[in-house]
Amino acid sequence: MIIYSHDAEADRSFFRDVLGYRHVDAGGGWLIFKLPPAEIAVHPGDGSPSHELYFMCDDLEATMAELAAGGVVCTAVSEERWGRLSGFRLPGGSKVGIYEPRHPRAIDLE
Repeated sequence: MIIYSHDAEADRSFFRDVLGYRHVDAGGGWLIFKLPPAEIAVHPGDGSPSHELYFMCDDLEATMAELAAGGVVCTAVSEERWGRLSGFRLPGGSKVGIYEPRHPRAIDLE
């Protein structure tokens, strides 16, 4: 995954310092982050092809409290059929979602 940003250094600092993601330096400050297990879903769409980034969590309120302690302002929680949803903006302006799923999780597959 690559995130294109209007302020890459601020976003790298966010992933390193606020989210606490471990990383390697690929040279010249280009940090590559170790991510938690991931899932991907493909949805039909009528407009231009696009993508979205969501972080999954086990407890949305606890995750939002941890983010708030790091200065992150999250959106109001919405209750969806598939989970409880919130989100925030990265320092570079990109929108990121966080959710507590109500569906079976693919990361639980062996």
